[in-house]
Amino acid sequence: MASPEISLLGPGDEPAWDSFVDASPSGTFFHRAGWKRVIEKAFGHKTFYLLARRRGQICGVLPLTEIRSILFGRSLIANAFCVHGGVVSEHAEVRATLKEEAVRIGRERKVGRVELRSAVNSEPPWQKKSGLYFIFRRPLAPEVEANLKAIPHTRRRMIRVAHDNGLTSEIDESVERLHHVYAESVRQLGTPVFSKGYFQLLKDEFGSACDVITILYKARAIASVMSFYFRDEVMTYYGGGTKEARDLAGNDFMYWEVMRRACGRGVRFFDFGRSKAGTGAYNFKRNWGFKPAPLDYEFFSLDRREIPDVNPLNPKYRAAIDLWRRLPLPVTKLLGPPIVRSIG
Repeated sequence: MASPEISLLGPGDEPAWDSFVDASPSGTFFHRAGWKRVIEKAFGHKTFYLLARRRGQICGVLPLTEIRSILFGRSLIANAFCVHGGVVSEHAEVRATLKEEAVRIGRERKVGRVELRSAVNSEPPWQKKSGLYFIFRRPLAPEVEANLKAIPHTRRRMIRVAHDNGLTSEIDESVERLHHVYAESVRQLGTPVFSKGYFQLLKDEFGSACDVITILYKARAIASVMSFYFRDEVMTYYGGGTKEARDLAGNDFMYWEVMRRACGRGVRFFDFGRSKAGTGAYNFKRNWGFKPAPLDYEFFSLDRREIPDVNPLNPKYRAAIDLWRRLPLPVTKLLGPPIVRSIG
């Protein structure tokens, strides 16, 4: 069989790219071509969206983003700012060819490593980093009440507490309240916040496949989450709550509302997203009855250095995290976006 021809995503290729991703078992929301526009506009990064073709038909794709960071060096990531990525193809030869091209581009761009965010069995010289990230995913029942009963008793009780506290939810057409709540939430974690413009770009690009649910208490936004929809699945992605939300069970109510509304849309799977082992988010999702599944990424080192341990539990970042938590919220909104763009 002839070797696949590799090219960059060009004008007019996006519909065919997305159709291929949608039809592929290994395709994800984070492989969609729209991420190229979002990443370039929001962060100014250079992207290399690779297409593999045989006899003019797409047989594989690989979305790559080049990240240049003072802290972590240069890297090519598939896909940056996303949970998933890596090669989409059902053919071993195509996958190998796309990976070879990624390494070639990496050498040409003088990056230190190529990172593919796909849960696969790596073979040398590719290496795998295990035990850091886990995903939480399970089926949804067709009936809302059945999904409520599937939640452990303690979390169901928190949802009832939220109802008793008068919390309500609404689909938010704006990202204004989401960004404010999210900024406050990640500041408490010691994490820099994305720009509001990035959230708006996601909504503009992905339309009905991206929604925001905001939780209100006495007309005040106390929690909010942006979720992505792909095929028959919903994934909660950027979300958080204020201190008031924690006191009022707002975070539990928020995720239940996503689940409840998704059930009404006929969605069949709920994905709680990625969390690092040992963090509060990891424990929160386990308390909802979700079982963690390991998510191991592939790395190809071009500078022979160890894979950076970009982890809030890493002691070397403790002082910076503690300092960030003490900064005023407006300051973190100003400083956060330039920092987070280089993390990827």
